[in-house]
Amino acid sequence: MTTSSTPIAKPTTPGDGVPGRRSGRGAPLRPGGRHTEGVTLNVFSHGFLAVWAVLIVLPLLWLVLSSFKTDAQIGGSALSWPTTWDFDVFRRAWEKGIGDYFLNTVIVLVFSVPLTMLLGSMAAYVLARYEFPGNRLIYYFFVGGAMFPVFLALVPLFFMVKRLDMLNSYQGLILVYIAYSMPFTVFFMHSFFRTLPTAVHEAAVIDGASHTRVFFQVMLPMAKPGLLSVGIFNTLGQWNQYILPSVLMQPQSGADPERYMLTQGLIQLQQQQGYATDLPVLFAGVTIAMIPMLAVYLSFQRQVQAGLTSATLK
Repeated sequence: MTTSSTPIAKPTTPGDGVPGRRSGRGAPLRPGGRHTEGVTLNVFSHGFLAVWAVLIVLPLLWLVLSSFKTDAQIGGSALSWPTTWDFDVFRRAWEKGIGDYFLNTVIVLVFSVPLTMLLGSMAAYVLARYEFPGNRLIYYFFVGGAMFPVFLALVPLFFMVKRLDMLNSYQGLILVYIAYSMPFTVFFMHSFFRTLPTAVHEAAVIDGASHTRVFFQVMLPMAKPGLLSVGIFNTLGQWNQYILPSVLMQPQSGADPERYMLTQGLIQLQQQQGYATDLPVLFAGVTIAMIPMLAVYLSFQRQVQAGLTSATLK
């Protein structure tokens, strides 16, 4: 007995396989349509990014060039080129207090940023990898803290720090900076720790590693891109912070030292211009405050991008 192997004809719909005709369902087939849309989108996106870059770079360039101009040149054409390149203006700005304010800010950030990263990553790791009653409640508590405006907490924060006798002190501002940056750090690192492979964690536990050793020697090195990204954001936020130092870093008596932060020093330097006009010194002070953060971001921009995208790619 033999069987027939004649193929069964596939039903077709009007327009199938005919270029340029409308098929039974959908829009007319247009060769190259998607390619044209992709090119248009790329041109629009690159054009938008180019305009955005110009809007960012030109003010920074104008700020640096104004440091080398005279008061008359600054009051004249904003697009004029400096006639002389005198770096003595940066020395004058440093001696007018910018150096002390710069040092105060560095001292605070040397302690506040690492402590923020350590405590924030520990809290995020526990909330992301361990299930216990109240886990989500604590996580939402941190997320809610990120949405709470700092202006609403200034008055109780002032009296709390005053009762601890930490006004106009480095340790008081360091503790406040840590508390201020914790919500964002926990929120960011929580999402990152949840993307790390569970098999590595389980293998370390089976090998007899303690929870502390698993965190510091296994999970924390794997979370290095996320730590670097959120560390850059915390550094930028704390370096440019103005409202908290203005409230907490005020001398309480004439004998107290002026431990102003860099943002406070720039405002004070600006107020001095009403009595003795020296605008190049003001622009030089702003340039000194800008260069460190610009150098940090340009040095670690690839790591920041990798940290922001690694969670999505995993």
